Amino acid sequence: MRTVYVNGEYLPENEATVSIFDRGFLMADGVYEVTSVLDGKLVDFDGHARRLSRSLNELEMGNPLSREELLEVHRELVRLNGIEEGLIYLQVTRGSDGDRDFAFPDPVTTTPTIVLFTQNKPGLADNPAAREGARIISIEDIRWHRRDIKTVQLLYPSMGKMMAKKADCDDAWMVEDGFVTEGTSNNAYIVKGNRIITRALSNDILHGITRTAVLRFAREVQMEIEERNFTIEEAQDADEAFTTSASAFVMPVVEIDGVTLGEGVPGPVARRLREIYIEEMRKAAV
Repeated sequence: MRTVYVNGEYLPENEATVSIFDRGFLMADGVYEVTSVLDGKLVDFDGHARRLSRSLNELEMGNPLSREELLEVHRELVRLNGIEEGLIYLQVTRGSDGDRDFAFPDPVTTTPTIVLFTQNKPGLADNPAAREGARIISIEDIRWHRRDIKTVQLLYPSMGKMMAKKADCDDAWMVEDGFVTEGTSNNAYIVKGNRIITRALSNDILHGITRTAVLRFAREVQMEIEERNFTIEEAQDADEAFTTSASAFVMPVVEIDGVTLGEGVPGPVARRLREIYIEEMRKAAV
């Protein structure tokens, strides 16, 4: 049985409780982060800690733990649960003032709720799906327009995953005003020659921590980066495509809306970036 963290306590998962009046439950009034674990160490922890602070600030929520305290909790959960490869999920909500109201409760008298738990994922780095590549569909992007805040409002992305599953595919890319925004839980890219094309950062997409690292590594090996909008049709005509996320690293895409990309297998750019990312993150993990 897993040990989890709830508001300052390490507990068996079946003893962990949160108030039914918690605003995360009632209003999706919360933010989250997911940090990967490789070799028992945390991947890009500082990036996730910085984005957590940004998300909380954008929603005028307090951070119940300092960066050092967060690091200690993450490490202790890794230790207690014996995680070598896996994920740590962290969620902070505005908490509960004992009732339901649309108006925010007084932050002076209402303490945020913080929850963390681990997911054991042996073989996270050597994922067979990365060797085969993902098949995706496109769906309309009808989410709210603060996608840069990593909130727990994940109903539509979940619906998108299910749309893909019903189409016998792996995931969906969302499209708004004719252009791809991002995947249901990842940032989206296409490759033309040695040029990687991905949407520029804005309120329209999540500012991916893995995105930042992968683009940095790509520049270091002299790959050209072009940050601009692209269409599904352009993606279907690309040499390669891939996604990035904290849980899947670099995931090649081999089919978009029934159109096969290249030879229908993961391309050299995506494969190389995945290798570099995992290698460099193993070195830098804390």
